[in-house]
Amino acid sequence: MKYTKRFFKGLIFLLLLIVVLLYITDYNYILKGVRVVYMTGHTTAFIDDHTYFENESIPPSTKPQPWNHHKDYNIVDATSALLETNKELGTIAFLVIKNDSIWYENYAESYGRESQTNSFSMAKSITSALLGKAINDGYIKNLNQPVSDFYPKFDSSMKVGDLSSMASGLNWDESYTSPFSVTARSYYDDNLAETILNLEVVDTPGDRFKYLSGNTELLGMVIEKASGKKLATYLSEAFWEPMGFENEALWQVDDPENRLAKSYCCIASNARDFARFGKLYSNYGKWNEKQLIDSSFVAKSIVPRFKESPEYGYGFWLSDHLEKEIFVMRGILGQYVISIPEDELIIVRLGHQRGGRSGLPFTNDFYTYIDAVYEMLNAGS
Repeated sequence: MKYTKRFFKGLIFLLLLIVVLLYITDYNYILKGVRVVYMTGHTTAFIDDHTYFENESIPPSTKPQPWNHHKDYNIVDATSALLETNKELGTIAFLVIKNDSIWYENYAESYGRESQTNSFSMAKSITSALLGKAINDGYIKNLNQPVSDFYPKFDSSMKVGDLSSMASGLNWDESYTSPFSVTARSYYDDNLAETILNLEVVDTPGDRFKYLSGNTELLGMVIEKASGKKLATYLSEAFWEPMGFENEALWQVDDPENRLAKSYCCIASNARDFARFGKLYSNYGKWNEKQLIDSSFVAKSIVPRFKESPEYGYGFWLSDHLEKEIFVMRGILGQYVISIPEDELIIVRLGHQRGGRSGLPFTNDFYTYIDAVYEMLNAGS
């Protein structure tokens, strides 16, 4: 009994010492990570975690524009490969839009058409769309405007387009496993701007592609400073309202005081509304005959910037699977908006996990989703 008491006293002392050390060394955000992730039964960020953070609301459009149902809505069953993949990886929403109409949709567990789940890095594509809008609105001159015009601490060689195309040269560590990485700090800590402004340029900007979430966070800060508007407000005015989004969305912010949007991630919305960005870019920035973003900006966004990195443009991932020209909004754990304009096709997948990788630019599930949809379309024709 005496030894048991000593053990627990020692354990409590050790835990208190760890907490004190985390605060002293400015790693106390790890405590929030533990509380949000491990104490909720998870091992990493998860699609419902927005409820544990501060959020800005993006209200539904005052003139909602529901998707039409295709004449062949849900008449074709999912392939066995799709059913198996969806079950194994915990797909909670699978949506296929053909010719601007919902051709197939399916939801799992307790999720439905209006469920809000985390976009994760699909938000990077949306932030890049806001860059295009800010250029349209005259807040930003063009892709070649120096970031230093907005944040003088950075060298003038870094352009706003370098942030969107992942070519900034910043010393960001894109690690999803270390609790001490800047990625973890940005997700769980407060005062996100301070974290970003502590970054340094260590490689030549505009020289090559290197995927860094810090690029998009700094881009969001530039857009906010240039426009004088919070990102959630600007998103509402620029896209949510004119494109007839049916449901409220939430954009995570760093803390109750600063309320800086996590522009590199974390918009909570649903499959039907996420799909609207696929349609907007498939139509080169036009929505119902109104040009919301300049077509040349969209065209530049969905082709590679760097020949040696054909998998990325400006804010969008790219693929030539099945010899198609495909652009993709992509988030960790397998969040996808896959757009194939030549076939007037948009595929949205949301869920808990993603597949493994076999040396290709995307994880295996990405290819399964596309192959299965084409097999289903052929079966229905």
